[in-house]
Amino acid sequence: MKRFKIWFLLIVLLVPTLVLSGCQSQSVTKRSNSADTWSKIKKRGTVVIGLDDSFVPMGFRQKNGKLVGYDVDLARAVFKQYGIKVDFQTIDWSMKETELRNGTIDLIWNGYTITKARAKSVAFSRPYLENQQILVTKKASNINNFKDMQGKTLGVQNGSTGTSVLDEKPALLKDYIKGKKPILYDTFPEAFIDLNANRIQGILMDKVYAEYYIKHQPDGSAYSTYMSKQIPAEDFAVGMRKGDTTLRKNINKALGKMQQNGQLKKINQKWFGEASNYLGEP
Repeated sequence: MKRFKIWFLLIVLLVPTLVLSGCQSQSVTKRSNSADTWSKIKKRGTVVIGLDDSFVPMGFRQKNGKLVGYDVDLARAVFKQYGIKVDFQTIDWSMKETELRNGTIDLIWNGYTITKARAKSVAFSRPYLENQQILVTKKASNINNFKDMQGKTLGVQNGSTGTSVLDEKPALLKDYIKGKKPILYDTFPEAFIDLNANRIQGILMDKVYAEYYIKHQPDGSAYSTYMSKQIPAEDFAVGMRKGDTTLRKNINKALGKMQQNGQLKKINQKWFGEASNYLGEP
């Protein structure tokens, strides 16, 4: 009986502490989402960007470990205009919005697609690159369209736009695949390992990644890619907290300046072999 009383007293003492801790955590998160952090970023001279460092050609590691990529060049060029250094932090892509909300990163900048669902909690910069979700298979599998995935196993990256497309348009592909459920991967390289080993028969993924990956494979002709008119083109943009209105304004301003002076075209030429100068409206 005495032991029961002791445990009861401990619970009574702990509950208010846990509740208070939870409230404080929510309060910190709320302030983080509503605060305009530009002055803090400017003062410390560094902005923290979260990325998946295996996403070619947007941000990835070379064999020597050096981080390179289209978004890496773009982000550094943007913040160089303000005398701010960029600190790239590798994150779990499925947790990117949580990392942003908790304030562990300032921006999501890594082939991040604008969607209605994301726009509810994230503010976006002006779009800077067009993309589309496509199906990648091996030619030897004799898959020639989305319907040919009937009974086959599909892979997608966890937290990617591809997972949203599957759920939003199940009749397009999800209803055909084995178990009506894809295999989720942390990174696309892991998905390609299984595709090459025939453990999966297709990957729904970003066109920019697929084209770059296939182009740089010694057996690139062994792959096939398929698009659907039911999957509209999408835009990449920088994701940030809703309260960061000054940060958003300054990123948009810098991107616009790069479009005018030809720097954006130069970066596009470097990574995609074409002098695109696309930049959407803010």
